[in-house]
Amino acid sequence: MLRDSKDMPKMQIVTDPATIQKYGGSRMYFAPPIDYDRAMRQVPRGKVTTVGEIRAYFARKNGADFTEPITAGIFVSIAAWASFQRTEDHTPYWRTLKTGGELNPKYPGGIESQRRQLEAEGHTIIQRGRKNIRYYLLDYENVLYTF
Repeated sequence: MLRDSKDMPKMQIVTDPATIQKYGGSRMYFAPPIDYDRAMRQVPRGKVTTVGEIRAYFARKNGADFTEPITAGIFVSIAAWASFQRTEDHTPYWRTLKTGGELNPKYPGGIESQRRQLEAEGHTIIQRGRKNIRYYLLDYENVLYTF
């Protein structure tokens, strides 16, 4: 799945006014799964990124207004699971967070595994919410990797 380009990369022009307003333009970029894996591999120990940061990087790099958000989430997950299934040459997927520094429950091993890996790299994880509990990296903006 990681190497299936699905006819990407590609650029699509969107015409829906709500989408254009939400994302700030009409040029929507689609990156293939392997590109997400490559970007996630760039994040060094002690640093983190978010799916949104990766999307913004792809948009800048490819002259788009934004990178398609649904496939981005799916492809980050594909990269994580592909890494988990390999016996070597791992992608440090645990360093890629959701919006706002939130940990990703869809990664291999769920929140607990990502939490352990991030804490092993010196990060502090905090819990938010009473009923809908979520976990976040404390002050993630201070250790955000810049592409």
